[in-house]
Amino acid sequence: MNQYIYKMINIDEKNNIKEHDTVDYKSIFSKLKFSSTKKLNYFWLDKQKYNTIWDLQKYLHKLRYKKKIPNCVLFLEHLPVYTYGKNANLDHLLDSYPKDAEVVKIDRGGDITFHGPGQLVIYPIIDLHDYKLSISWYMRKLEQIVMDVLMELGVFANRKNKLTGVWVEDEKICAMGVRISKWITMHGLAINVTTKMKYFDSMIPCGIFQYGVTSLEELEINISTELLVELFIKEFDKNLN
Repeated sequence: MNQYIYKMINIDEKNNIKEHDTVDYKSIFSKLKFSSTKKLNYFWLDKQKYNTIWDLQKYLHKLRYKKKIPNCVLFLEHLPVYTYGKNANLDHLLDSYPKDAEVVKIDRGGDITFHGPGQLVIYPIIDLHDYKLSISWYMRKLEQIVMDVLMELGVFANRKNKLTGVWVEDEKICAMGVRISKWITMHGLAINVTTKMKYFDSMIPCGIFQYGVTSLEELEINISTELLVELFIKEFDKNLN
């Protein structure tokens, strides 16, 4: 991984955390030192259960609000899970969904979405007082970061009017959903890399009927997770530092 990322995959000699259910994440993150600069701190958390990281996000949100930790960006994959926001329509998840996936109601905005292996999930925990107190500005920044990464890979991506996320023609490649409380961000974005499309066959992603879903693999782009994370770090640094 990039030298600037904290690889928190058991606290071995490389500061890595390898088992998703054997690490006290809260204890580890509480040791971070607050910085008054906008510099982002990056963490790779490997493959994780959804509720483990949701709980961690809420904990980090409190620490960031109290100015006990710096701005952080978490990179990880989730075990299969469908999540739905506060105003979601549960009819958008069909009864035929794969039963190896959990279904979890959460506190972000937005409709039904899927997280799972082969998908890079990114959760910024940042204080927008360091940037701009605007939700729309923040969402457009996230979209721009994703589009810039995809452009590096030779993929032209775009926005769609009145819809959140990033698209390749008429297929969504990156879903977004955030929660902002006290101007501290939670949740974030998920980009499909080698995600199995079968999980999307049993849902109406984000409640959008007229468009499809794609992945880098579907677009015949072969890239390692490590390299993709490094590209995202570069673009986060360019756009938010």
